[in-house]
Amino acid sequence: MAFASRRLGKELSKIHGNLPPGITLVTAEGFEEWLLDVQVLDENPIYMGKLFRLMFRFSKSYPIEPPEVTFVNTTDRPIPMHPHIYSNGIICLDLLSTQGWSPVQNVESVCMSLQSMLTGNTKNERPEGDEQFVASNRRRPRDIDFYYHDNTV
Repeated sequence: MAFASRRLGKELSKIHGNLPPGITLVTAEGFEEWLLDVQVLDENPIYMGKLFRLMFRFSKSYPIEPPEVTFVNTTDRPIPMHPHIYSNGIICLDLLSTQGWSPVQNVESVCMSLQSMLTGNTKNERPEGDEQFVASNRRRPRDIDFYYHDNTV
């Protein structure tokens, strides 16, 4: 975890007070799990006035392998409706997969990508098969091989 800790330490010192608009660090206790809030800043009616909570989990192989990133449902922060976000918070995004990840990415760039993904969304719906996936999935997000068939949403 030494390499991951050094990298996350650098990211954390850069993040403190220096995140793009609409992204807020909630907690970063240690280098295993961080919480950040994300808000869509444009006029998208699906997300206006809503905050969403992201949980980042880091392995000792970060940044060589991607963090595990999910939306977390809290009383005042729902899981966003989106064709690539399951109702349990799992995100289907190539960037978060082993194939799509690059060590040049970081917590800030992932948050900005998710913020952009929400900004461009026009469909107030869950992924196809959401109920079945949520009921039957027992794998961690990084262990799921998603089929990326539609990168336009």
